[in-house]
Amino acid sequence: MGFSIKLAPGVRVRASSRGIRTSLGPRAARAHIGGGRTGFSTGAGPVGFYTSLGAGRGRSGSGSRGTSAAAYQRQLAAQQRQAVQAQRAEEAQQLAQAFLRILDLHRVNFPAATPPVAPEPAPPDRVSILKHYEQHALAGIGFFERTKRAQAKQRAAQWTDAEVQRRWTTLLEQQASWQRYLDRRWQQMCSNDPGVVLETLEEAFEDNEAPSAAIGVTGDEVSLVVLVPTVEQVVPERMPTTTQAGNLSLRKLSQRHRAAYYKQFVCGQVLVTLREAFAVAPAIGSARVAVLRHDGPDSYGKPRVSCLLATKIHRASLQGVRWAESDAASIVEDTSTELLRNPRARTGELLPVTLAGEPALSELINAVDLAELTNR
Repeated sequence: MGFSIKLAPGVRVRASSRGIRTSLGPRAARAHIGGGRTGFSTGAGPVGFYTSLGAGRGRSGSGSRGTSAAAYQRQLAAQQRQAVQAQRAEEAQQLAQAFLRILDLHRVNFPAATPPVAPEPAPPDRVSILKHYEQHALAGIGFFERTKRAQAKQRAAQWTDAEVQRRWTTLLEQQASWQRYLDRRWQQMCSNDPGVVLETLEEAFEDNEAPSAAIGVTGDEVSLVVLVPTVEQVVPERMPTTTQAGNLSLRKLSQRHRAAYYKQFVCGQVLVTLREAFAVAPAIGSARVAVLRHDGPDSYGKPRVSCLLATKIHRASLQGVRWAESDAASIVEDTSTELLRNPRARTGELLPVTLAGEPALSELINAVDLAELTNR
């Protein structure tokens, strides 16, 4: 007869007729002290292994204890290697997915907008309407007054038909009114009405990974800004690879390679924002995009941003692009009619663009509500 108390994770004290015995460590490698011989145990699933490290009785047991301890050490070392390999494999899978997501950002496809159609309304519930009128018509008529009850039900059916028709006519009028509103909005979109285009794009950009905003519409050109995180928040420091022997390895990326992946991320965000804008606003012919990076607050607590890239791309230039085969940076290079960036010579890292000689770009950035954009 005895009892057991768990003092902390991995620490348990047991009391029995043999005395107090303490167990330390997880089930995979647990030490047992006191109340008998000191020993170690290990286990995975329903199978367990125990070995005693204390002095034994008789000469014949010493060899077996040494063998058991050696077997335990080998088994424990094998389990530790397997655990490390499993953890490394899981980390490698997560890293691979992160890099694939960066490379596939620009391949998201958006269906082109079409003239909206007001949905057809659901017909009135005739059963409930008939029930209401029958209750009203049968009020005060006895259960056995069959003729009167039949006449009352007939009147209720006539009232129901009239009420159903009235409600259905009202619903169709509401549908027609809603359709006229949708048609008017579509015409405004097709004529690039600035208010309607900006409002529509704002709704479309609400769920974007990188906060985006439409700043203005001039003719058939829209001005957009995209806010991207820093390279440390996007590109992992290590990449999964294999050694010459075929073993899994997590290699640390060089600054040049990390900058290259970050460039792909930035250009991918530009293209995914452009593709969505062109899909939502069918009459927009070109877009100017400024990519901003949030560099933390300044001394006044206001968001500090820098411009990493600015480009102008026409809708027509994206026609025929082989999205599945081309990377984002190459597409931006090939389709831009104007492209402003400041790469570091040695690593290709995107440095902030100098805005001193770019008054139009400065005006665009100043028109952005940075507080609202950064809080999205």
